[in-house]
This record gives sequence, structure tokens and C-alpha cells, in this order.
Amino acid sequence: MDKGRFAVPAGVTAWATALGVAALMLGTGLSAPHPSGGRELLGTMLLVTGGLALAAHRRAPLVVLAVTGVCAVGSLATGFDALAVSYLVAVYGAVRAGHRKITLGVSVALVAVLHLTALIFAEGTVGETVAQARHTLELAWLIAAFAAGEAVRQAEQRANEAERTREETARRRADEERLRIARELHDSLTHQISVVKVQSEVAVHVARRRGEPVPEALLAIQEAGREASRELRATLEALRDDDTAPPHGLDHIPGLVERFRGMGLETSLTITGRPHSVPAAVSRTAYRIVQESLTNVARHAAATTATVLIDHRRDALTVRVDDDGKATVKSPPAPGHGLLGMRERVAALGGSLRTEPRGAGGFTVQAELPTNGAS
Repeated sequence: MDKGRFAVPAGVTAWATALGVAALMLGTGLSAPHPSGGRELLGTMLLVTGGLALAAHRRAPLVVLAVTGVCAVGSLATGFDALAVSYLVAVYGAVRAGHRKITLGVSVALVAVLHLTALIFAEGTVGETVAQARHTLELAWLIAAFAAGEAVRQAEQRANEAERTREETARRRADEERLRIARELHDSLTHQISVVKVQSEVAVHVARRRGEPVPEALLAIQEAGREASRELRATLEALRDDDTAPPHGLDHIPGLVERFRGMGLETSLTITGRPHSVPAAVSRTAYRIVQESLTNVARHAAATTATVLIDHRRDALTVRVDDDGKATVKSPPAPGHGLLGMRERVAALGGSLRTEPRGAGGFTVQAELPTNGAS
């Protein structure tokens, strides 16, 4: 279905098709010579039922194929001389869904049954002529419906394959660029940061051994060097987290929470809803959001507790991390690269991210990640 602004829902299209075919069959059936009394009522019901069954042709194409076939035979047996348009549409839908062999077998059997039914319920040589004409007409229309369904199926298959190829190419290029950036960062920054870190620690150590006061600026340089080294390692680890190594995902969040609990941050994890499988990209993003949020809490928030909530819904996954740190509505923390990275990851999946101070103090990070109905 087209996701544009003026796209028509698939259900509306299906029902419009079903009502249109039902009206067409009813109109052609009643306009031609037809029986009266109880046979007329039964035939009319079968014509309408065959048309309305098409509303489910996308969800259950083989069931619709069987129902429309039975209605076609039944309406002919009651005396209605109407082309089984509903069955032709069902053939198209079943072939488009990939059920070619079953549809071919059922259609061959149905043509034979229709031919036999026309012979039985018509009289004399005229009946044979009518049956032969019906046989030829039904066969021609069946071939056309089958060919149309197969053509559309192959076109959709080629389009899907082209889309997968584009996605794989884009993913491969993104992975190559990410690894190139990681190499550049490693080659250009790791050595310099290590030198600054080592020299500042040596200077602090020497000053303390001599009994001299350590300047605040030197201590700040030492701490900045340590922080820069940790951040660089984390950045390189994230950049190198490609598909060649098993990525961290939802299953790793309990272990992540346990590690932060071992670092002295009172951390709890709550999982609600009915857990089900989600796309790999959503699983990785959920892990990264929890990891980055808890890292920020441990480093900058001066918090004692943090809570992690994972809520499974049918079409979305909610990830929320709350802390009781120093952030307030009047003094929110300055957004850093970690929050920016989270926002970019969430936006790439078509989700939304909310980051703001809590009314009672502390900070909230909440992401809504669409799962597209994965189960």
C-alpha cells in the first residue's frame, strides 16, 4: 500500500472491489434470462456471496478461491447464466499471492465442473452448444486472469528485490564509512589523547611525591584526558559494531542493568506487555538507548537510582529510563553527543525520542520505536 498522504487503506480497496463485483454479477445475472421462485433467490444469494467474498482475497486467497468457485457452480446450477467474474478476480489474487499450482489445479477442475453443469441443466443440442461456448469463454478469461496475476506477482517480486538490493548497498556503504571513520579516529586521536593522559598523570604523580600542591588546572587536564579516553573507546566500539559481530540487543539489557548495579547505581528493570521478536535494528537501538542513558546517569547526573522500562506493544517498543539526579526543569542538562546520537538512531527508524527533566527532579529519556507489526 502506498504510504503517501492520499493513500487509500487496503481494507477500503478490498471492500470496494468486492461490492463492485457483487453488483456487476447481480446486474448481469438478473438482466439475462433467469429462473424464478426459490431458485432465483438461491442463485441471487450465491452471486452476491461470490462477490462479497473477495473482501478477504488478500488475507485468505485460497479460501476465497474455493468459495467463489462453489458460488459459480451453484449459481449456474440454479439457472443463472452469468460469467463467474468473482472467481476470475479470486484467481488473479491467488496467483499474485504465489499459489500458482493450486490455482491451476482448482481452475482446471472448475472448468470441467462448469462444463458438466451446463450440459446437465440445459436441454438437448442447444445445451451442448451453450456448454461448449461457456467452456471456451471461461477458459479464455481464466488464462487472462492467471496471466495478469502472474505478471503482477513477478513485477512486485522484482520491485522487492530491487528495494532489498538498494538497502543492502546503502547498509554496506554505511558500514564501510563507519569503519573508515573508526580507523581515522583511532589513527589520529588515540595516540594524542594517550600522550595527554599519561603526561598529566605523571605530572600529578610527581607533584604529589614532592609534596607540592597540584594545580586545579592540572587535575582538570588529568580528568579530561581520562574522560576523553573513555569516550573515544566507547565511540570506536560503537562505530565498529557492525554485522560481522553479534550485536547487543534487547536480550543483553538485563546484563547491562546488572553491570550498572554493580557500579553502585541502584538500577531496576521492568518489562511490560507481551514480549515478542522485533526487527534487529530496533533491538540494537533499544540497547544503545539504555546503555547511553545509564552511562550519562552514572557520569553526570549525580543520581542514586535509575529505572529502566521496556514496554512491548503490538506495533511499537517503548524504552524509558528515569533517574533521580540533579536535573530540574529550571536547570536542564546541556544536550551532548550522546543524546544527539540517540535522536539520530531513533529518527532513522521512524520513531520519536523525548528527553526532558522530570517534575520531581531527575531526567527522563523515552523512545518510541515502531516495530511494523513484527511478531
